[in-house]
Amino acid sequence: MNTEDFKRRLTAIFSADVVGYSRLMGEDDAATVKTITAYREIMAALIKQHRGRMVDSPGDNVLAEFASVVDAAQCAVAVQKEFQARNADLPENRRMQFRIGVNLGDIIEEGERIYGDGVNIAARLEALADPGGVCLSKTAFEHIESKLPLGYEYIGKQTVKNITKPVGAYRVLMEPRISGVADEEEGEADMAKRRKPFLVGAVVLLFVMIGFGAWYFYLRSSPSAVEPASKERMAFPLPEKPSIAVLPFVNMSDDPNQDFFGDGITDQIITYLSMNPNMFVIARNSVFTYKGKPVKIQQVAEELGVRYVLEGSVQSVENRLRLTVQLIDALTGKHLWAERYDRDLKDIFALQDEITARILEELQVKLVFGEQYRRVARPKNLDFIQKMSRGWSYFLLFTPESNALARQMYEEAITLEPEAATAYNMLGWTHLFEVFFGVSKSPGKDMERAFELAQKAITLNDSVGSPHSLLGYIYLAKRQYEKAVAEVERAVTLSPNDADARAHMANIFNYVGKREEAINLSKQAIRLNPFPQSYYFTFLGETLCLAGQYEEAIKAYKKALHLYPKDGSSKVGLAVAYSLLGREEEARATAAEFLMMRPRFSVKGWAMGVPYKNRADITLLADTMRKVGLPD
Repeated sequence: MNTEDFKRRLTAIFSADVVGYSRLMGEDDAATVKTITAYREIMAALIKQHRGRMVDSPGDNVLAEFASVVDAAQCAVAVQKEFQARNADLPENRRMQFRIGVNLGDIIEEGERIYGDGVNIAARLEALADPGGVCLSKTAFEHIESKLPLGYEYIGKQTVKNITKPVGAYRVLMEPRISGVADEEEGEADMAKRRKPFLVGAVVLLFVMIGFGAWYFYLRSSPSAVEPASKERMAFPLPEKPSIAVLPFVNMSDDPNQDFFGDGITDQIITYLSMNPNMFVIARNSVFTYKGKPVKIQQVAEELGVRYVLEGSVQSVENRLRLTVQLIDALTGKHLWAERYDRDLKDIFALQDEITARILEELQVKLVFGEQYRRVARPKNLDFIQKMSRGWSYFLLFTPESNALARQMYEEAITLEPEAATAYNMLGWTHLFEVFFGVSKSPGKDMERAFELAQKAITLNDSVGSPHSLLGYIYLAKRQYEKAVAEVERAVTLSPNDADARAHMANIFNYVGKREEAINLSKQAIRLNPFPQSYYFTFLGETLCLAGQYEEAIKAYKKALHLYPKDGSSKVGLAVAYSLLGREEEARATAAEFLMMRPRFSVKGWAMGVPYKNRADITLLADTMRKVGLPD
């Protein structure tokens, strides 16, 4: 035999053994054979999908190998979830439960056959798994601990039959994003290599036990894939239309700098979904609060008030991309759809459209996909995505220093993609914020530059709302109130699920005196973005205060300050609201705190800059500021 037929590799072995197989065959051999045949075919398809190879499937056993331990573990979880869903449609006495063992160890390879201690350990690990669960050896766990959105529970060193040394084992917590318990162990010596006329390979071994016996016990003891969310515990009432939260895609690459890749995919999917007025889509800021955190699907749904949750992972290796995605109905705990994509990186943007369209289809939303999504110009340069992602991270810090860094990123992005509307739009916002922060050397020129950039973005792509929100503020600063209102209304029309667009519309409506509408818009924005930036509550507090709802205004300002203690607008607004409610001592104390933050503040300077349409609003706020001790 040619020695080139043998090589050291990571692989996986399925060995499926049927508990009570003979008894079941005796009770109903035709049904048993039909069921096990169907399940074996499904397993074979999942093995192939995860880059695996079916090695053998005699009788009630299945043996397979995979290219990597990550593939093996992903396939194990996919098998369990697939059969859990299918068991729900079977009579109780015909439901099948699986136990899966995953091991990374040495095997002996001879032709198409593989055997050895690696296979034996995988078989023993299977017996340690829960029905419907997966058990990993320590060596397998060390290779996937941080690469999959799963949790793990260390169950100690196990003494197993025909294996000399105890085997460290971990139970996989089948629900995604749960933090696992992993006790540290001493390192174990590598298994001795066998010296035979075949090449011995390092492999991942996956052993599956199909438990056809003791159905009722297994059914009761097996964990659900996802614990259902409760409508009663939801922080917000469920919208009437399909509601969804898209969790940040998990970076499974070894390089943490590749986070931007998954972030970019998440952003694109949220953007595309948000363009559909028949859906309710949680804003980026809120879902990204879960990034890197061990959370349950149930928790996400209840905290954000949504029925559906989309989650996924992305791994880039050289010029290839692997992306996995699953859509979950949080109210039932069922996986509605799961898919895996292997693509060249050049196909990533078409892939984003494909995934988005598929999700909308699964949610049964009637929509003509193509033309609507083609309106969003997609970048072709991965460096561009990285620049935009970093720029956004800087921008959201809302400081003069971070704003300058964001501007640099957006300027560099434009050199990479001169026709990318989103880069011009965001660059325009940085010029506007330069003025808002009071650090602009030439406010007039910065405002004019922001206007030019907004117009440029709209010329390139007038399908999203953000450039119109930017124009709304520029017209507001110029006291062109009708144009300001028209622009923010246009922004919300184009981007009905854009929480920022509604927040900005609320703020501008407050300045022009549309108080009731402004309050409703602020609340809608917070509903779309339950974990917003502080300015959402600042806008709401200002509107409530001028509407005479002082207690509610105080609550809003306190929320803003909790999120951003250096928010001067909320601090001075809180002082004013306290005073208008008659709580003068608290008002003066808060005003004194504000002056420590802004020692150069003057009421007169403030009054000259704020663009309220109704002079009475300025008079009320200015007089109250003087009353609480702020200098004229």
